[in-house]
Amino acid sequence: MATNSIRLDQSLIEKATIIAKALNRTPPKQIDHWARIGEIMEDNPDLPYEFVKQAIIPKAEREAGKFEVYDFG
Repeated sequence: MATNSIRLDQSLIEKATIIAKALNRTPPKQIDHWARIGEIMEDNPDLPYEFVKQAIIPKAEREAGKFEVYDFG
């Protein structure tokens, strides 16, 4: 994954640091999480936040190799 340095408002960094610590993330990972949620929300304005938040969990499970195929019968 390529990375770039960008300038962010100090208050955003401070808030991300606090939230990241509470959620066992790094501040950059917290900002990345917020950016992904924001992108999904902008692309799907009719979806509620909780739905979007829960929708990213299966994707992470699949990427971690923890996804099982469901057999409908």
